[in-house]
Amino acid sequence: MSLPGHQRSRRFYAKVDVGPVNGGFGVRLDSRAPKSPAGAPLVLPTEATARLIADEWAAQGQEIGPGSMPATRLGWAALALDRDGRATAVERIAAFAGADLLCYFASGPSSLVERQERRWGPVIAWAEGALGVRFRRTQSLVHEPQPPATLDRIAQLADAEDAFALVGLVAAASLFGSAILAFALRRGELTADAAFDLARLDETFQEERWGVDAEAAARADAMAKEAVTLGRWFEAL
Repeated sequence: MSLPGHQRSRRFYAKVDVGPVNGGFGVRLDSRAPKSPAGAPLVLPTEATARLIADEWAAQGQEIGPGSMPATRLGWAALALDRDGRATAVERIAAFAGADLLCYFASGPSSLVERQERRWGPVIAWAEGALGVRFRRTQSLVHEPQPPATLDRIAQLADAEDAFALVGLVAAASLFGSAILAFALRRGELTADAAFDLARLDETFQEERWGVDAEAAARADAMAKEAVTLGRWFEAL
């Protein structure tokens, strides 16, 4: 009863529910627990996270599509996170902080710069106060190194998270291109919609001027749905 990578398999269950198991909460498919390809049962830290994943299994049709189950993938990723995996995850989050989207302001036009200052500025200020860091801003596409103390602090904060929050932070930082937005979502400072809007501020500005490309719009819609899932994930934790 494993979820085989990204390949589809036929649905083999009728009923989905959750229940306490092994100090956490498990998803049950006709009273049986789904297992990873390595044989690990799907056990979550809270009932809310288990229900979030159970809803994905319940929503499947005749075939199970792993691509439509982002919370399930987060659960498996957290359960598979070993020491090396944690170290890699922490490094990735620090790397996103080192080239954080919110620190790269435009040199023009002035209306875009004003919008970035008005909308990104308060979030950077929040991060500096709440996380105890300092970020360098630039008005250039040239990489601006962040202070080593900032990267060390971000890595420390990421490493303090449990496996389930850590995989969510990595996913959020990857989606937004921003560790700042990832932590803001994790800590409830921003909603998923707000964080995603900030991550797409430049794209939205260009769309207002030149129109929306259908392919880009479809891609943005898929990313917005992923952001909502991440917001629900953090809330459920």
